Amino acid sequence: MNKKNLVLWSLYDFANSIVFINFLLYFSQWLVIDGGLSDFWYNATFAISTLLLFLSAPVLAAYTDKHGGRKFFLNVSTTCTALSYGMAAILAYAGRHIILVTAFFLLGQYFYQLCFVFYNPMIQDISTVSYRARVSGIGQFFNALGQLVGLLMMLPLAGSRLAPLLPSIGAFFLLALPMMIFYEEKKGMDSNAEISTALTEVNVFWRKLIRFFALSSSAPLLLAFFFYNDALVTVTNNYSIYMQRVLGIPDATKSLLLMAIVVMNAIGAILSGWIGDKIGTLRTLKFILVGWMIALPIIAYTHDLRIFAAMTICIGLLIGGMWATSRAYMSLLLSSEEMGYGFSFYTLLERCSSLVGPLAWGVIITLLGTNSFSYRVAIASMTLFVCAGLVIVSFWKREPIRGPNE
Repeated sequence: MNKKNLVLWSLYDFANSIVFINFLLYFSQWLVIDGGLSDFWYNATFAISTLLLFLSAPVLAAYTDKHGGRKFFLNVSTTCTALSYGMAAILAYAGRHIILVTAFFLLGQYFYQLCFVFYNPMIQDISTVSYRARVSGIGQFFNALGQLVGLLMMLPLAGSRLAPLLPSIGAFFLLALPMMIFYEEKKGMDSNAEISTALTEVNVFWRKLIRFFALSSSAPLLLAFFFYNDALVTVTNNYSIYMQRVLGIPDATKSLLLMAIVVMNAIGAILSGWIGDKIGTLRTLKFILVGWMIALPIIAYTHDLRIFAAMTICIGLLIGGMWATSRAYMSLLLSSEEMGYGFSFYTLLERCSSLVGPLAWGVIITLLGTNSFSYRVAIASMTLFVCAGLVIVSFWKREPIRGPNE
């Protein structure tokens, strides 16, 4: 295990979660509640960013698998994330048109997710297969810790939904710099390769795409992940809005509840990583999905703030476990030759509502109106997507194909 790379890799996850959690809590509410953006178009930004990722991420991932340079592309994506989110915050401060603000927010979402196309495969630079689940759990632990620290740092500014944004962007970029500068990747960028050659490999990409999903042992997980992660991150992206619309919870209380989520997120990541290495990552993942199928209907039904708070804590445990276990299981299914390419599709779905979930949520709110009942129906409907993912991951399996050195 490369301990230096593990520290830098975990610190990066700590850094990006600061900007993630504050934009999720404050900027989402500003866009929908203060800025007047509809729930449909707010969720559509995540769907559009996913389409952009689909068009670009697999090509760039295939390029880095062949020519190296994941660190270079990670650095570019990180810088563009900070710039795009920064422009969204500045334009919101200046009272510019909501569409322009939303456009920069969409770009920020795109570059934020693109970072993980290059970040996630770096796990193979850190650990052997036998410790993957624990390393993934450690990374997710620091992600949760970053969310907690980010919320605590910005709590004095919680009186405004815009004030926490620029400081969180600055903290994100400064803490990401050690990874951007000092991380040592096994395969640097080929000195004879040119970035422009990525565009010439598009035809190769489409042929490889068909072959990958036809033969790769990771295809069942990716399809299952499309459903359950789509649903769960749709819930995450709309959770602060749900708390406001359904229960009328003040922003300060929302921050405390989100802190409880991220504390349990950290515990869930470490616990699931340890359990996954003991009893198997797939079995652990199935238990976690069953937990989600129990939690979501309870949240949708309850009118009691105490029960809601208790289930919110359970959600935190399940979030950390789901992401840590899914990433570890994905790394076990992929051969080293397809690690970056396979993780590019995984990243299209990770932490980002892809297509069906946010559109379903937006359509339900549009048809039933912005009332508490429609939000309860929306969050309960996500259980169906989790169920679909559980069925797929339980009954469709392919044995992983290992290279000669694995």
